[in-house]
This record gives sequence, C-alpha cells and structure tokens, in this order.
Amino acid sequence: MKLAPPLILASTSRYRHELLSRLRLPFEVLAPEVDESAGHGETPVALAQRLALSKARAIAVRRPEAVVIGSDQVADLDGHALGKPGTHERAVQQLHRMRGHKVLFHTAVAVVCTSSGFEQAALCSVAVRFRDLGDDEIEHYLRTEQPYDCAGSAKCETLGIALLSAIDSDDPTALIGLPLIRTCELLRRAGIDPLRAPRA
Repeated sequence: MKLAPPLILASTSRYRHELLSRLRLPFEVLAPEVDESAGHGETPVALAQRLALSKARAIAVRRPEAVVIGSDQVADLDGHALGKPGTHERAVQQLHRMRGHKVLFHTAVAVVCTSSGFEQAALCSVAVRFRDLGDDEIEHYLRTEQPYDCAGSAKCETLGIALLSAIDSDDPTALIGLPLIRTCELLRRAGIDPLRAPRA
C-alpha cells in the first residue's frame, strides 16, 4: 500500500491545531512566518484567500514532499477588514463597531503539495449577527475571555456565543478558524482521505 504523504499544518494557532486534531490524522505544525498585512485596496475575501495560500506555500517550499494546509480568517464589517486586535483597547473598538451589525467572517483554506504540483483553495464565509451590546457586557466578555488573538475579537466557541443573536453557516467549524468540511474535500483531492488514512 502506498504511504500517504506527510501532513503539515502551516499555523501556530491553537484553535486550528485543535480543529485539525479532530480528524485524528498524524500531522506536524510549522510556523509559516508570513506578513499578514493587507495590501492597498485589498478586500477582506481577497486578503483571507491570499494569506491562506501564502502560508501553505511558505511551508511547501521547505517541505516539498508534504501536503501542507494553510488557513486564514478575516472579519468583514461592511467591506472593511477586522483582524486580530492584539490589545484590549483595540478589541473594545472592534466590538463597539460590530454591535448591532452583521459581520462576515471569511475563512480561507489552502492545500499545497510541491512535489505533486497540487494547489487548491476554498473559502467559507459565515454571517454573524451581533447583539446590541452594552459597554459593560463588552468589558466583562473581554476581561473574561481575552480574545486578543481572534479575528474581530469574537471567540464563539466559549463565552463569545453570548455576544451573538444569529449565525448562518454551512460549516460550523469555519467560525472557529478552520473549515473542516472544505479541508476534508481538499485533502481527498490531494491524496489524503480522512476516513481511510492511518489514525494518529
């Protein structure tokens, strides 16, 4: 039986690591070290797609025999990209802007294997409606969760779900940071079948 190629997650995100672990596939984690700054006039969708591919390519060049997964998420408020806040102050500003509004979270995933010439990407967008949050609710949420490494300051898998009034998505894992339905599709095309591959 032909052995499956090594699988690498081009991300140091603990959220993506946890999500990919759900597939019970053996994989490595490597930091892609890609500049995540938006280009001039770049749309949130284009930014997410470019960064997912850039991250996967950065590792695929170093490990041409491996199948590499890259992913990125960008929050989109009326066409404006909201990234990871990094600080409490910026997270407060983001949530003040988003309260009472619909925000699109664009999560792109790319799978690249240099040796086989495989390179494909997919996008999953999740529509999220934020409640009309009070200042005290925002402060309590941020002090409790400290979601400063999450796009748009929203960490829906824990207390952040209380910020929301609705979520519309065809892939429930996309909002957390890695759309597993799309990822499985791309992995199958790249030669790794999550249902048939050896377990981790």
